[in-house]
Amino acid sequence: MPVELLSPDEREAALYERLRALGIAWKTYQHVPVFTVGEADAVHAQIPGGHTKNLFLKDKKDGLWLVVVRDQVRVDLNALAKQLGAPPFSFGSAELLIATLGIEPGSVTPFALMNDAQHAVKPVLDEGMLKLDPLNFHPMRNDRTTAISAADLIAFIRACGHQPLIAGMPEK
Repeated sequence: MPVELLSPDEREAALYERLRALGIAWKTYQHVPVFTVGEADAVHAQIPGGHTKNLFLKDKKDGLWLVVVRDQVRVDLNALAKQLGAPPFSFGSAELLIATLGIEPGSVTPFALMNDAQHAVKPVLDEGMLKLDPLNFHPMRNDRTTAISAADLIAFIRACGHQPLIAGMPEK
């Protein structure tokens, strides 16, 4: 049975409500919709801080992962799986992304962990990314970017019931 997505406005409002409740400060920028890191490069020039990409992955034993990394890092997924002691990775389907994180492709973000009520997704954060301030992510839609501190990102993820793994990212 297909999962009904909330509208982008509803998803974004729910995120800000959650950030407010946690006492997390943020700043949001509006821009044209972006679907790839390449499309985002022009937008990023106008927004200060560290820019990211988010990889929704499924391992060979059906484990789900969200790898959050600096936008220009080319992650070696085979090496990362070995480093994490996980079965080999492939990309999760759009249907699985919608069903698990309640967002559509192109707007993947660690903020969507708030929708993972089953705690099925294991978040992995790029340790190099955590040195950047602020960090920028889609607020559950791809025509906005929301900036928060690295410490607040970790606090948010933990408040969603997830324990983030912090790892160096093996590169291709």
